[in-house]
Amino acid sequence: MQIVESGAVPLPQFLASAGTLTLGQRKLLIDQALLLLEQNYVHLQLKVAMHAVNPLQRLRVMRARIERQTAESMEAEWIFHRQMSSIFHSVRDLHTNYLLPVPFAGQLAFLPFLIEKCFDQTGEHYLITRTVTGYAAPQFGPGAEVTHWNGTPIARAVALNGAQFAGSNDAANLARGLESLTLRPLVIQSPPDEEWVTLSYLGLDGSAQELREQWKVTTNLPPMTDLDALSPASALMGLDLDSDEKARAKKALYVGHVVELEGGRSSAQLSSPVAAGGTDLPTTMPGVFRAREAVTAHGTFGHLRIFTFSVTDPVAFRDEFVRLAAALPQNGLIIDVRDNGGGHIYASEFTLQTLTPRHISPEPVQFVSTPLNLRICRRHKDNPSGIDLGPWFDSLDLATETGAAYSAAKPITPEDGANAIGQTYFGPVVLITDARVYSATDIFAAGFADHRIGRIIGVDDNTGAGGANVWTHGLLATLLNEPPPADPTSPYEALPNGANMRVSIRRTLRVGELSGTPVEDLGVRPDSTHQMTRRDLLEGNADLLDAAGAELAAMPNRRLDVATSLAGSTLTVDLTTEGLDRVDLYLDDRPISSEDLAGAPLSINILEVTAGQLLRTDGFAAGELAASRRIVV
Repeated sequence: MQIVESGAVPLPQFLASAGTLTLGQRKLLIDQALLLLEQNYVHLQLKVAMHAVNPLQRLRVMRARIERQTAESMEAEWIFHRQMSSIFHSVRDLHTNYLLPVPFAGQLAFLPFLIEKCFDQTGEHYLITRTVTGYAAPQFGPGAEVTHWNGTPIARAVALNGAQFAGSNDAANLARGLESLTLRPLVIQSPPDEEWVTLSYLGLDGSAQELREQWKVTTNLPPMTDLDALSPASALMGLDLDSDEKARAKKALYVGHVVELEGGRSSAQLSSPVAAGGTDLPTTMPGVFRAREAVTAHGTFGHLRIFTFSVTDPVAFRDEFVRLAAALPQNGLIIDVRDNGGGHIYASEFTLQTLTPRHISPEPVQFVSTPLNLRICRRHKDNPSGIDLGPWFDSLDLATETGAAYSAAKPITPEDGANAIGQTYFGPVVLITDARVYSATDIFAAGFADHRIGRIIGVDDNTGAGGANVWTHGLLATLLNEPPPADPTSPYEALPNGANMRVSIRRTLRVGELSGTPVEDLGVRPDSTHQMTRRDLLEGNADLLDAAGAELAAMPNRRLDVATSLAGSTLTVDLTTEGLDRVDLYLDDRPISSEDLAGAPLSINILEVTAGQLLRTDGFAAGELAASRRIVV
């Protein structure tokens, strides 16, 4: 907690330092917003149709009105920022944002407690689930039930708050409305209107209580990646910045020991594994993963929480996932991606292969066909700076003649990387999602469903429905300036005072049975839903894990153990299987043998084998591929 609290100041004191944008700088920001939304924004037509909004016209009207203002008559800066934020929020796209300049950038407005929602037979309830270290109020703490927020019934306050923000569906609006009651990253959300909050609650002893708490502002933990930099990591991001900012804030406020383990570096990869909690498995990425056994009413299974895909090394992410999954029980794995706002798209799609014998087809993406996107792709079609836009260039170049609205659909994630190591976990798998799942995590959930890896349990009835690769204004400007010489006609102009903007640049499409369906606004619906209970909020997700355990116990368990020994040129393959009735063996993808299984261990000799060849063993159940293991001889 000390990481955040030590420099916190009251909200009025912070706001007194704001307000330095000139009239010309405001005009520039509006002009650049028009440029991004009109020429780069891939979802514009979808959003206009689905949400009946017109952000371009709102910006044009705002620009016309600001022309009539003078330095003396212009509105207060907070009004300008609120109008800009409102226009960007209107498209209900958490990838497409107006990012406030200094002093707002990097700052966090917070209240010293966290509120979460649960259900019982009487309806929904809003409980305090965390408080910052040292905070105290009468009969207040985890388990106290909030009834009113500034005199408004709490459910209505959540709905009203959610209506201000950018969720793609009702579940996402409510989830973000609740989270934003106590946590506001000021780079992306306007400061609270109120200087303090009056909270009515039922105390831990059931008594009616009320407290008044002042908003405070402090510096948030730094992000993992400079998203303006010309780098593969910045160009391959699928990240909900609001969720990412809040995740770092919650880490600093409530799990400071993890921040200390990471040395203050978000999503840091450590040189040796450490355990963040007493029952956790040690991991080199304590801010990314939490792995532990989950004892449920239906058996003991693995529970692997993925907090973020926001890493710089997707292969290291994949390998740590594999290592942790291997150390957990092999009879069933619960992968929990709640609250995960995304990150590196490679990390999300590289991980899917480890859970299925099927070939992974990465989700394809498309640019909207515009002259400016064509200029960017033409400059980087031959990959001069490590950001290869060649796959999309030809179709954009033809779009002027064909009238195509979008480029060809090509995957961002390389298919060989998405299938480089194949399946490593063979037990049944359940995925847990919620409405805060977004971006690269939506891509992960979509891939999980499209490749029929396992069952999905949703805490909400949909994910956040964010289907895009996102680029910043700074990165777009850099792409027309690098490599030298810079494009002298680039329409992008430097934004003042550290302001920035982000835009969905390439939309993602589903594969498999829903091939071609956009993820944006539609999301990934679960196979079943679980309403969070009081036990879930206060006793480590007890009922949710029981529900996941029930799903796992009902699914078939597979085992495909392969041991090899090479003597001269003869390879002996020993197989131990469960839940399979046939195995096919391939050597360097050439078929070698097909064996029916009777349940007992099986030994097979393969002749004329040399060291370094790749043995692939495919296991089948009732004629369907059910397991696959690769071994380098």
